[in-house]
Amino acid sequence: MNQPVRHKIGRYWHVLKDGRIQCDICPRYCKLHNGQHGLCFVRARLGDQMVLTTYGRSSGFCVDPIEKKPLNHFLPGTPVLSFGTAGCNLTCKFCQNWDISKAETFDRIQDLASPEAIAEAAVRSGCRSVAFTYNDPVIFLEYAVDVAQACHERGIKTVAVSAGYISAEPRVEFFRHMDAANIDLKSFTESFYKKLCSSKLTPVLETLEYLKHETDVWFEITTLLIPGMNDSTAEIEAESAWVINHLGPDVPLHFSAFHPDWRMRNVSPTPPETLKIARQIAMNAGINYIYTGNIYDPVGQATYCSECHAVLIGRNGYNMTTWNLSADGRCDQCDTRCHGVFEAEPGRWGSRRMPLRMSASEQEQVAL
Repeated sequence: MNQPVRHKIGRYWHVLKDGRIQCDICPRYCKLHNGQHGLCFVRARLGDQMVLTTYGRSSGFCVDPIEKKPLNHFLPGTPVLSFGTAGCNLTCKFCQNWDISKAETFDRIQDLASPEAIAEAAVRSGCRSVAFTYNDPVIFLEYAVDVAQACHERGIKTVAVSAGYISAEPRVEFFRHMDAANIDLKSFTESFYKKLCSSKLTPVLETLEYLKHETDVWFEITTLLIPGMNDSTAEIEAESAWVINHLGPDVPLHFSAFHPDWRMRNVSPTPPETLKIARQIAMNAGINYIYTGNIYDPVGQATYCSECHAVLIGRNGYNMTTWNLSADGRCDQCDTRCHGVFEAEPGRWGSRRMPLRMSASEQEQVAL
């Protein structure tokens, strides 16, 4: 079998007057001499072109519950084929997938697969969607877009799990091919983004507003609460108010618990009570759908009717315990619409996690 092509000519770059090439995929705008990689490591200059060096290469495939992304209002209960590549355009010191996102070699690359092979694997495994996750799909835009097109041809939806750190022009193309997204809003202060992520808050907020007002992408937001870093009452109140004022009350917001990892192993795990307080603050601000994550909390992980407050979807971790939605996604008791993407019946995948390896026939030639 021929070796798969590992370089794909990239989009969104231009040549500067001094001869360097500037990558325009994200607000970092890396400026490269020949042979240099961007901070993400996977976008590089070869000769007079920008290339994606991980096209067709994955750190592994796994079938997950869609709720793990986390998406609670997008085809609940269904399995999603999840994969990532390597590298990242942020430098989060608390990264929980650091062995993938911080990789500067391709040691983590396990599987080779064309977009068509991934779509076929999703169909074969009974998945309703494919998720670009584990590391940020913004940096492998060309591969993600090609996979999304192949998936849509087979009736498979696509999901982006992203920090939303992307420039305006590629943002349009990237999300044009996505059906759903979870955007990681890491904090609500510029100082946090600068100190812990070497990035900026403003472009992430711009992505959220773009998704809400200029696309039909269903999206939810996750904020990982880190003790002493971004969990103050004032910051959670500010974030909740911004969501209400700029996105409205029906965008689900997930508050997730931090555990020590990467370069923040000396910080304590998030107390469950912190998440419950954050959820109450967001409820007081008027957000209709607020969830707690990475803790045991059936109350904070259920979906409630925004009008009569009946339990619409009960959950115990990633397992559904209650389903009180009509065939068109309305409350069984008061007929109020629950915002999201629902089907007449929920999926029954549960909490299973099933690693998936591409067969030799699926590790096929990846064409330029």
